[in-house]
Amino acid sequence: MTEYRDGEFFFDRSFNGIARSENLIVIEITMRRGRSDAIKRALYAAIARNLEANAAVSPKDVFIFMHENDYSDWSVGNGVFAMAIAQQRGTDG
Repeated sequence: MTEYRDGEFFFDRSFNGIARSENLIVIEITMRRGRSDAIKRALYAAIARNLEANAAVSPKDVFIFMHENDYSDWSVGNGVFAMAIAQQRGTDG
């Protein structure tokens, strides 16, 4: 998590017709490809709903973007290409 002071992070307060305050929260999600648009919509809504309920963050101030990729884009430990271990468990016990 990174918190920015005034003048360190610039954003459009009305991007895409949504009025945002100075309390903008940007959430970046990186995940493996394969979730449906319906699942993503539900995730985005749940994140905004939970931030509003539990942290008093306006849903208008929640900006989420997602990166999807495949196993070939990951190494999950020991410098091993994730494709090579996609169906195997680690040996670290």
